[in-house]
Amino acid sequence: MDLGAEDLKIPGSDERDFALKPLDFKVTGKESAEAQRPTWNNRMEFILASVGYAVGLGNIWRFPYLCYRSGGGAFLFPYLTMVLLCGLPLLFMEFSIGQYTRLGPVHALARICPLLKGVGLATVVISFVFCTYHNVLMSWALFYFFNSFEATLPWTSCNNTWNVVENCSSGFPGNTSHLQSASQQFFDQRLLEKTHGIEESGGVRWELFGYLILSWVIVYLCIFKGVKSTGKVVYFTAVFPYFILFALLINNVQLPGAKNGILYFVTPVWDKLFEVKVWVNAAAQVFNSIGIAFGSMISMASYNKFNNNILRDALIVTFTNCFTSILAGFVIFSAIGYMAHIHNLPVDNIATDGPGLVFVVYPEVLSTIPVHQLWAPLFFFMLLCLGLDSQFAIAEVAITFIKDEFGPQVLRFLKREELLTLAVCIVGFALGIPHVTEGGIYVFQLMDHYTAVVSLMFLAFFEVVAVCWIFGVSRICLMITKMLGKTANIYFRVCWGLLCPVLVLCILIASIVQYTPAHYETYTYPKWAEGVGWGVSLVSIVWIPIGAIHEICSNKGSFLQRVKTAMIPTLDLDADDALAEKQNIDNPAAENLMTSVA
Repeated sequence: MDLGAEDLKIPGSDERDFALKPLDFKVTGKESAEAQRPTWNNRMEFILASVGYAVGLGNIWRFPYLCYRSGGGAFLFPYLTMVLLCGLPLLFMEFSIGQYTRLGPVHALARICPLLKGVGLATVVISFVFCTYHNVLMSWALFYFFNSFEATLPWTSCNNTWNVVENCSSGFPGNTSHLQSASQQFFDQRLLEKTHGIEESGGVRWELFGYLILSWVIVYLCIFKGVKSTGKVVYFTAVFPYFILFALLINNVQLPGAKNGILYFVTPVWDKLFEVKVWVNAAAQVFNSIGIAFGSMISMASYNKFNNNILRDALIVTFTNCFTSILAGFVIFSAIGYMAHIHNLPVDNIATDGPGLVFVVYPEVLSTIPVHQLWAPLFFFMLLCLGLDSQFAIAEVAITFIKDEFGPQVLRFLKREELLTLAVCIVGFALGIPHVTEGGIYVFQLMDHYTAVVSLMFLAFFEVVAVCWIFGVSRICLMITKMLGKTANIYFRVCWGLLCPVLVLCILIASIVQYTPAHYETYTYPKWAEGVGWGVSLVSIVWIPIGAIHEICSNKGSFLQRVKTAMIPTLDLDADDALAEKQNIDNPAAENLMTSVA
């Protein structure tokens, strides 16, 4: 898309510059940068990249646990409801924004709603903060992957130098016992060398430091050519995990006790549907899993051709993500049922949340199943692929923003675009170092709680308000008409105009009311650490009021006139002739509709 300066004028108003920079908030119309913007080689690359981003580690550890804790099979009802009323419509909306504007989230949202232009920058900040600690999980997966090639898996015995023998059980003692499994001690004492709290940072875990470098090197080699290199990598990283999941499922269902685990997973407890927290958990899972409000989907869609069928893509990504979550639930709980059987424990005494499910419980499962020398490396390699796909998209948000905003200046300084990607990776690696200290797990949990839990729903709410209510459903439909040759149906229009904003607002209020401070297992963070956590949240959220204040102060007239002017989009939806020519639209129906609209 190529919008010149004349396209950014509002009839009857003074000429203004709506661009968004961290300091001066200016949108610069970079015609040459947009005209030369690369595209995916084909539609499949975009679909696989989007699926790879949406399907991540949260599908493996978070969704199964939420199901078991929130009513088993009954949880599927609020989950699928939230997918249909929020997940799919908002994903389609973000795809539409990215593909139509051909810009990253900062510049796209600044043109759609100048008053809330800070939302775009907030999504970039939250994504970059997320990528700094998300890659730490890849270092853990690499650590387990290389250790799984030993003849005897090292997390099966209590006779190692790192074990606390008096508290160690070579079996699985369950959640209610004072004993720790050998697998738990391997995670705490060997992988993390965990201290007693965030107050004790300890030294750097040099093994994890090396694996963190390796994980960032892998990320860089996969994205340094932009969508041209990422598009090739996702053919493997997005598809391979499904072979492993199906293979594990076939293997697990044949194990004794697997049936009991699966029944525990799917048996509905209908009373849970009347708990508000269950619905909040379902919505949070949808937003975190699909990646709404992180800016990644807008960034990836901005590399599409103008008339790519994003409705089809949104349907594929959404329902593939749902299917993967449910598939992972069967894989995990069939294994947990087997664990409960061999250790004579109830299923709910084994299931756990977060990293412990895939780095403590499942390694214990792998050590007891036949041919563990094969399954253990494959499982951790699958985790690596799942995490890398998400990391590609998260890192791309920051890279896209820098190229959109500072492209010519940066390229004059760095000479090559690959060096920009390298610089982003180096900064991300440096900010991830505190997570690989001996007290790093406490830093990781604090960052994750205040980034992925607290900040996300605030950003989602203001993004939905900016696009659905201020920019308006009619303008969204006009964008879609120009791209696809037909408008959005009544289902999407009702969701955008009413259901999505109201549901997101309800979820935000419920999240605030039910807020609980961060904790790790039985450890409670000190007050100063909670303050740091809120500071991490504000790093992204603060750009929303800053952007609004800047925009209002930049306008002329009374306060009310300034606010009204700030709510007028600078994205000229009538300037489509040059747009169609530059994007080589090959859809005659779309061309005719655009001509009639103009």
